[in-house]
Amino acid sequence: MTELAFLTATELAPLIESKQLSPVELTKHILNRIDTIDPTIHSYITPLHELALKQAKEAENDMMYDRYKGPLHGIPIGIKDNFATEGIRTTVGSRLFADFIPNKTATAVEKLLAAGGIMLGKLNMHELALGSTGTDLTFGTTRNPWNVQYMPGGSSGGSSAALAAGLATLATGTDTFGSIRLPAAMCGIYGLKPTYGLVSTYGIIPSAWSLDHAGPMARSVSDLAIMLDVMAGFDADDPASLNVPIPNYTKDLNKGMRGVKIGVPKYYLEGLDSDVEKLFRKAISTLKSLGAELREIELPPFSMATFSGYITVIGEASTFHYEWLKTRSEDYGADNRIFLLSGTLTNTPQYVEAQQARRKIVEAFHNAFKDIDVMIGPTIPITTPAFARNWVDQNLEVIRRCLPFTVPVNLTGTPSLAVPMGFDSRGLPVGMQIIGNHLSEKQLLQVGHAWESINPLQFHATS
Repeated sequence: MTELAFLTATELAPLIESKQLSPVELTKHILNRIDTIDPTIHSYITPLHELALKQAKEAENDMMYDRYKGPLHGIPIGIKDNFATEGIRTTVGSRLFADFIPNKTATAVEKLLAAGGIMLGKLNMHELALGSTGTDLTFGTTRNPWNVQYMPGGSSGGSSAALAAGLATLATGTDTFGSIRLPAAMCGIYGLKPTYGLVSTYGIIPSAWSLDHAGPMARSVSDLAIMLDVMAGFDADDPASLNVPIPNYTKDLNKGMRGVKIGVPKYYLEGLDSDVEKLFRKAISTLKSLGAELREIELPPFSMATFSGYITVIGEASTFHYEWLKTRSEDYGADNRIFLLSGTLTNTPQYVEAQQARRKIVEAFHNAFKDIDVMIGPTIPITTPAFARNWVDQNLEVIRRCLPFTVPVNLTGTPSLAVPMGFDSRGLPVGMQIIGNHLSEKQLLQVGHAWESINPLQFHATS
């Protein structure tokens, strides 16, 4: 039965459709695992047993009357706790929102539920989606299921940990400067930061408006495609939403990568931990063996991305929190209090300079994609750290090391797919990201699927 919790949605959907597996049976199994395992992992803030079983019974009834909605029907999904859910507490991992009950549901969640998804609960996260360690002093720090002494990454650490521990089949995440991809790397799962505006952020508590992305997280590339088929699309309630044709992302996943032109920015070969470098060099050779054409490319120093991303985030985030910082500063964790207060000191010239640097990065990416199809690099340059006693300094250090690798695609709004690359010498996952041009998600998923087909990750964490 443990294996049931680690099956992908792609594997489960035919069993549910053919009535070989009951959504109630599946949901009860995962809820039992949450009761047993999650007191150690802390991947959930608010489990929703009663609601999940109600939705599972409705799905089972639909199956009995042949009202099958598609591959998400009857599939258990964890929802990151910055996605608003009507009538259900949405804490954003913060004491500030500990009792917040929204009167609306985020568009992305509405779409998943309308497709028959079952909401298991609200997932833990680094406070206010503004951190990289998964630390949460209000609701309990999330632990990495591969080794609970190590961090799961942030801010979508609850999402990545739940997937790695078999406590959800699918999960949602958000990514402002790496918050889907970084925890995906640390927990060995798959995560997609889509093109800016492809997935609605309406109903998501903002971190930084111009950088916020919402996307799917899962244990396989095909599962990401299933979720994106549902989550993508125009939303009139989201000012940044793109009104563009949406392809079928699950179609032609097996196309492979023969002839795909892959650029390797030289920057992504520098400053890597030894295990990360070894695995990435091996990945380059593997991609060549699959028929891809690889070449090193030059991009401007990503120090510009660090400056631009940091100033943009603290400027926009502190604007949203400005009044609360004046009246409820004690309700912020120490790391975010420092982070957001520094944002209130950001002046207009600094913000303008950050946007000018951002424009240069956008142009550099645009020029690079004239000659290549995708770029690759390690998702982050470091192996997963163990939790340190001084968690405030540790969070800032993880951000400092990882931001140059993750934030450029937030600044450009281009999509990036995080995939597992292997394990370090301690047995902890290491990740690689595949970066595409605007609206190239279909090709990214094809490349990722080809990679996954010869590099499957066996999930047994906390099994």
